[in-house]
Amino acid sequence: MKTPMQPLSLNDSLPDDLDNALLVGRVWLDGTHPGPALVTVKNGQVIDITEFGPTMADLLERDDILEVVRRGDGSNLCGIEALLANSQTSPPQAPYLLAPCDVQAVKACGVTFAVSLLERVIEEQAGGDPARAVELRNDLQALIGTDLSKIAPGSEEAMSLKKALQARGGWSQYMEVGIGPDAEVFTKAQPLSSVGFGTPVGLHPSSKWNNPEPEIVLAVDSHGHVRGATLGNDVNLRDVEGRSALLLGKAKDNNASCSIGPFIRLFDDHFDIDSVRNCQVSLRIEGEDDDFLLQGESDMREISRDPLDLVSQTIGDHHQYPDGFMLFLGTMFSPIQDRDGVGQGFTHHLNDRVSIATPALGALVNPVGRSDQLSPWTYGIRELMRHLARRNAG
Repeated sequence: MKTPMQPLSLNDSLPDDLDNALLVGRVWLDGTHPGPALVTVKNGQVIDITEFGPTMADLLERDDILEVVRRGDGSNLCGIEALLANSQTSPPQAPYLLAPCDVQAVKACGVTFAVSLLERVIEEQAGGDPARAVELRNDLQALIGTDLSKIAPGSEEAMSLKKALQARGGWSQYMEVGIGPDAEVFTKAQPLSSVGFGTPVGLHPSSKWNNPEPEIVLAVDSHGHVRGATLGNDVNLRDVEGRSALLLGKAKDNNASCSIGPFIRLFDDHFDIDSVRNCQVSLRIEGEDDDFLLQGESDMREISRDPLDLVSQTIGDHHQYPDGFMLFLGTMFSPIQDRDGVGQGFTHHLNDRVSIATPALGALVNPVGRSDQLSPWTYGIRELMRHLARRNAG
């Protein structure tokens, strides 16, 4: 008998210390001028705070953002339970959650955890064939013979290991960004293309070997200051990237292949960068068409590069982001549990439900679909500008 998916409760979806959490997000509103609005959560109610920043990027630039959110001045849209329920219907019913970012760039860091480093090397050497993964995983662990999570990238120890692996034919471009001095930072998605809580994430139809990538995502302003954090799913096509790292764009950036949410939790006296460093992130995958259940938990303390180092490698004199950016910190959990046969490892089925959670941020929940069968992405920068002009004109 198939195990039913567990219903989601309010406590599962929001921070466990909700009374202390300063949350900002975006919702879709119908009405005279349908479009996105900025919101916060106060006393269990969803409050429209759009008047304090036409875009989330603007709101995050405000020096008084904590005061604005604490006051929670604005119209009451609905209760938080109704918003979460509306966001999980198909199609969603307004008001419903959008990704909490808008015009910011969406960047992502790769191979920042030892487990993801090994899996990227496996993908590369398997050439996109999941059947070879088990053998390659055993060979690599025997070859490396050390705990990569304890090696500081760019250190003398890391460079000595690089020389030893090169001599034994075990070096990889993924090892270079995993333990070398330079982090992998790439563009994950276009502004306004990310989906939010409850909306399906998309797999490219050509992919047969894929997985979610649960991550913490930093919200960074144009000055490089981290203003808060949220959760993200950096949907990954293992077979596509495994055929060639030059296919990273096709593997990572497709319709609905990036989810972020449910809210950005702002940094304050109750939640800061040290809170992020100490988060434990859980992943739960539930299959609708089979009796599959995968659960796991990983620790942000195992990250090989400090989150602020990743921010400084993204923004600086070498690269500016005038609208700020969202930064995925890298996945700490690569599911390898066999699903469709011995030695086949994990891959998604359509209609899987993916839940990524940590107590301080709540849970990001998305069903899984195909990128070419989901609603197309049509709401871009020009449409947002037209919406803001109409709204300002009354």
